Amino acid sequence: MVVTHGSLQRAPGRCALTIGNFDGVHRGHRALIERVGAKARELELVSCVLTFEPHPREFFDPKAAPARLTRLRDKLELIEAAGVERVHVARFDRRFASMSAERFVEDVLVNGLATRWLLVGRDFRFGARRAGDYTALALAGTRHGFEVESMADVLFEGVRVSSSAVRAALAAGELDTGERLLGHPYTISGRVAHGAKLGRSLGFPTANIVLRRPPPLSGIFVVEVDGFGPGVASIGRRPTVNPVPLPLLEVHLFDWERDLYGEHLRVRFLKKLRDEQKYDGLDALREAIARDARQAREYFVNHG
Repeated sequence: MVVTHGSLQRAPGRCALTIGNFDGVHRGHRALIERVGAKARELELVSCVLTFEPHPREFFDPKAAPARLTRLRDKLELIEAAGVERVHVARFDRRFASMSAERFVEDVLVNGLATRWLLVGRDFRFGARRAGDYTALALAGTRHGFEVESMADVLFEGVRVSSSAVRAALAAGELDTGERLLGHPYTISGRVAHGAKLGRSLGFPTANIVLRRPPPLSGIFVVEVDGFGPGVASIGRRPTVNPVPLPLLEVHLFDWERDLYGEHLRVRFLKKLRDEQKYDGLDALREAIARDARQAREYFVNHG
């Protein structure tokens, strides 16, 4: 898959395109991507996704923006796995946000991506102040020579699939529901950083992953780390000792002793055990971690 960032140069070939944030790359997103791929093959075009970094809501109001389901790296990997040939990551900054609907069509869709066929949702809006809608897009397509198609919401087990629905399920600790909507277990990936070594002193060494944005879930979880095996993990601010301003992912891998500093881990969340709690001292904290580890090991015995 070819990934381009920032300013656009004229594409070498015309494309079948879909546009969106694609946070989580859930079942609904994959339905869009599959339709684009099928149309690209039919018309002998390049299948293409246009997405944004940062999320537009993070640009306009960072404090009120929803929690990210996927970091950009993970999102691109999921899009590639769905079969897309090209992704352009548009930098959503003040210049992009102020772009008129007409200019968006001309500069991005026509001159930049050479769009021949475009798939969006019926509620798609574009341009400064969200001035452009589906009707305006279809009229622009007639003027500029590209076809526009809309796609209805995707339902799974009677529920509308959306990034918001996935976030709500994860925030409630309903990992099974989140997995059904996503079509895959929820994961967080990142590079292991040095920490305060508190877990090691308590007898439960952890691999620490700094989360640059608040995640959609918190608490203590049964996890499995690709290539490294099962474990138990905490996402939170460590209220008992050494509290942190942003949530931290701490993973204790079972039967693993080698240092993991600098390793890139992909952590799959399988079951929530409990919410994060503040304990009265290190002894109480150590006992709680031991209970969590026993429960996580029992999970793998029962689901082996």
